Amino acid sequence: MGFLHLPGLGKAHFHEYGTGQKPLLAFHGYGMTGKQFHVLDQSILPQYHIYGFDHFFHGESRLDGWTEQQIVAGMPKTMVSGYMEEWFKLYGRQRFSVMGYSIGANLALILVEEYADMIDDIILMAPDGLAVFKGFHFILHNTLGRAIFRTATKSKWLAPFLVKSMKTVGAIDESLYRIAYNEIDTEQKRLDTYYTLNLIRQLKPDVQKVAQLINQHKIKCLLIFGRHDKLFPKSAAMPFLGMLHNAEVHEIELGHWLVTKALDEYLVK
Repeated sequence: MGFLHLPGLGKAHFHEYGTGQKPLLAFHGYGMTGKQFHVLDQSILPQYHIYGFDHFFHGESRLDGWTEQQIVAGMPKTMVSGYMEEWFKLYGRQRFSVMGYSIGANLALILVEEYADMIDDIILMAPDGLAVFKGFHFILHNTLGRAIFRTATKSKWLAPFLVKSMKTVGAIDESLYRIAYNEIDTEQKRLDTYYTLNLIRQLKPDVQKVAQLINQHKIKCLLIFGRHDKLFPKSAAMPFLGMLHNAEVHEIELGHWLVTKALDEYLVK
């Protein structure tokens, strides 16, 4: 494990694991850390040496002197390349692969935009970034939605009420409800949620450009979706998938909570 010191951003902490030789930069989902992919010990870990990064407001990654105003404005997309440039300083300029689950897929896809000629493989699991999720768009880009999100962060009752309402109307399932509720049951957790989602609000990949680059450079592309995922289902990603020439796409009998032993066993088979 170690840190990348990203200019103008802060210290990005990463975990190293895997018995393979190919370097793979991995970005986890909300509420987890860069260790999340440890569970894929039969399928992914034997092929790659993983550098799993903690998102800011997760694990040991820390922003350097950012004000709340800066955080809420969002991290500029141009800063994502800092991960690679600082990683190259430590390990040398070399070919690599990327992996992303859920919100972590945004960073993986943006790295494809910038470094497609150096990328061997891209692995995406229940990926954000391939289509607009209306719930996130409302609370991060709509004036009313942003005000509600900010108010809910300060309230002991409003955030739980909103999450329960989403479950009631079918916007999220029971497993997502439990995950979400677990992340808002204290004021600090609510604040971390608010800061995390606002910090990455500008990190939206250009999916047409990404698809073009994947095809042009013949990047091996594996995409995995949960058949019961209500956040980032395969159906929402179909326009992107239709632009790819030779992607390997799987839809398995899971929900959004995808990085599990069940996925590992499926990939081995």
